[in-house]
Amino acid sequence: MGNRITGIIGEKIAAKYLTKNKYKVLEKNYKNKIGEIDIIAKKDKTIIFIEVKTRKNLNYGYPYEAVNKRKRNKIINTAYCYIRQNKLNNTQYRFDIVEVYLNKKEKINHIKNAFWI
Repeated sequence: MGNRITGIIGEKIAAKYLTKNKYKVLEKNYKNKIGEIDIIAKKDKTIIFIEVKTRKNLNYGYPYEAVNKRKRNKIINTAYCYIRQNKLNNTQYRFDIVEVYLNKKEKINHIKNAFWI
């Protein structure tokens, strides 16, 4: 299974997890000229920009470790475009990471407020 397929599976699992936990998924794989956000969701009055990282093992470290400063900045700038495009200036928002582990049994670790501006 290649990295892209692993990522797609992880994003589907993450979206199902979020829906089950009363998040409304607004967008999947939102793209603009700056970058991509895996999932944009809403819970209560907060818009959540979610980076999904999936691993079959820990050979390359924990999933959240792949969201380095450069990746965070790209997500933040992409989110700003989404906020402007949808006129959400007075809305609360946050940045989460959802780690999906695909070993023998699926495991999810939802890191709320994983990073901020």
